Amino acid sequence: MKTIDYYMNLPYRMEIIPDKEEGGYVASFPDLPGCITIGDTIEETIQNIIDAKKVWLESELEIGATIPEPDDLKEYSGQFKLRLPKSLHKQLAEKSKMEGVSMNQYCVYLLSMNDALSRV
Repeated sequence: MKTIDYYMNLPYRMEIIPDKEEGGYVASFPDLPGCITIGDTIEETIQNIIDAKKVWLESELEIGATIPEPDDLKEYSGQFKLRLPKSLHKQLAEKSKMEGVSMNQYCVYLLSMNDALSRV
C-alpha cells in the first residue's frame, strides 16, 4: 500500500496565481481535484498548499479513494503540426520578424499568453 510519504514526495505540478479580486494568491495542485488554498504572500501560499496537500492526501487515503499520480510528460514530444490559412501564416511570419524572433517562438508566446489569460 502506498503511504502518505510516497504521495507527498511525488512531483505534482503546483500552480500559484494572483487573486486579483481579493488580493494575495491562490494555489492548487491540478492533479489533485479540490486541493486548493490561498495566502497573502507567495511564501505563505506555498506553505499553505503543502499543508493542504498533506490533509487532502490523508483524507483520500482514509476513505480508500484512488489518488491520481502526477501527469507523465514523457508521452508528449513538445511538437505538433498545424495547418493554417496562408493569410494567417503570412501575418504570423511578418509579426515574428518585426519582433525579431522565429515564427515558432512567436507562436509559442501567443499560445502561452492565451493559456495564461484563460486561467484568470
